[in-house]
Amino acid sequence: MKSRFSVLPLVAVVLAVLVSLPVASVIVNVFQPDREGVWAHLAETVLGEYVFNSLALAAGAGLGAALLGTGAAWIVAMYRFPGRRVLEWALLLPLAMPTYVIAYAYTDFLQFSGPLQSALREAFGWSRDDYWFPEVRSLQGAIVTFSLVFYPYVYVLARTAFLERSGVLLEAARVLGHGPRAAFLRVALPLARPAVAGGVALVVMESLAEFGAVSYFGVPTFTTGIYRAWYAFGDPVAASQLAASLLGVVALALILEKASRGRARFDDAGGRPAQRPHLRGGRALLALVACALPLLGGFLLPAGLLLAMALSEGDAQFGVKYLELATNSLSLAASASLLAVIVALLLAYAGRAKPGPLMAGVKRLASLGYAVPGTVIAVGALIPLTALDHALIAWAREHWGMNLGLVITGSALALVFAYLARFLAVALNAVESSLARIRPSLDEAARSMGAGRAALLARVHVPLLSGGLISGLLLVFVDVMKELPATIVLRPFNFETLATQVYILAADERLAEAATPSLIIVAVGLIPVVMLSRTMRRP
Repeated sequence: MKSRFSVLPLVAVVLAVLVSLPVASVIVNVFQPDREGVWAHLAETVLGEYVFNSLALAAGAGLGAALLGTGAAWIVAMYRFPGRRVLEWALLLPLAMPTYVIAYAYTDFLQFSGPLQSALREAFGWSRDDYWFPEVRSLQGAIVTFSLVFYPYVYVLARTAFLERSGVLLEAARVLGHGPRAAFLRVALPLARPAVAGGVALVVMESLAEFGAVSYFGVPTFTTGIYRAWYAFGDPVAASQLAASLLGVVALALILEKASRGRARFDDAGGRPAQRPHLRGGRALLALVACALPLLGGFLLPAGLLLAMALSEGDAQFGVKYLELATNSLSLAASASLLAVIVALLLAYAGRAKPGPLMAGVKRLASLGYAVPGTVIAVGALIPLTALDHALIAWAREHWGMNLGLVITGSALALVFAYLARFLAVALNAVESSLARIRPSLDEAARSMGAGRAALLARVHVPLLSGGLISGLLLVFVDVMKELPATIVLRPFNFETLATQVYILAADERLAEAATPSLIIVAVGLIPVVMLSRTMRRP
């Protein structure tokens, strides 16, 4: 019976290699010769701009998200004031808002012809040259937008870090004469640095991966450059080289952050939790406003603007066309999430059955795609899948005398594969965390009763893993619904989803028509946020 299932680690290795093909193909194509001279042209003209804008965007969004997320986490975790229990979970709501959607909402609200500037001109009798107003479609506008959308990544990790710290350390700081501000800056914040840095790292990766918002704002970055190299120049080698450059920037940022910690330790001796002072009067109001402002800017205001546009101006796409878009999005998300959970279950179970460095490396290999922007995954997936399509066409022509056409890249199969490579790590983390809570003694008891590995998985592990499997399924489902860069590059001809339709309508300045599909995407994104908010109630 044991040898019968020894193939499981081999299956895990094959799955990990297949899922990592997009990243591997990008790296391999870096060394291809630049026959068309496209890379040399990009390096001479726009590469410097791509580098500057991408780094400035990542640094600015990381700093902004760190300030908003850490400040809100400290106030919510360490003080009691009216509205704290609501804000504790509501501060996560911007996670449901795709970045490109909030970019479209704020552009419509803040542009020259938008309601805010129109109201100012009418109220004060101003003309265009009588006042100055910040330009939302700019690098600075993108930094502010990304900070408002991504700060929950820092908030959720920093809040947990603050709650886990012993109150003895803060009390000792106060005994030594430090006030609340000094205790925060000199004790709590340094101890929470790994959590804050982890959240900032996620913000940096999301900022570098974003395509829809920076494209709409007209900010040239690596992601827009990859898209143009693929479509405008039709050069997969140049697109791969740009993708590899972006991948190098992401890796460098992570390495520098880890190296900056050195050998510092951030644990404490444990002890009772810190006492929460009860704020009243002006201090309570100040805490409420400080926490409500990020929520207002990151979710409430843009969601309200989208809802107002959808109700007041209607949606020309509503009807058969709209149902078709929703069906396409839902079918892609359902297929990719189900496949991701199945593959994650096989990988996690193989790691449990055969623990060791090999399976640990296999799982890391399968998780590479999550740290890679969607545009990079799309380019990396197209290269091997196109070669496979051409091989299938040649084989069918030779043996059957028929032209199959583009079976993979001409259908939604390429999209599902790219989604799997991009989001498998999300499902794998959810399944592994649940699997780790199952005691090994249950496995031993089942084996003593004659159960093989297949029966053990089906009859013992899967029922106990139902929560993790459902969590992974929902998280991947929502991520696929919001994914834009890979969908834009890989979608078949005349195949649109809610995300691509929002992007197309917004690019045509038809923001009111884009409001309804945007709200649907936001509503679906609320599902994992609600799940996460439940766990936030536990210290």
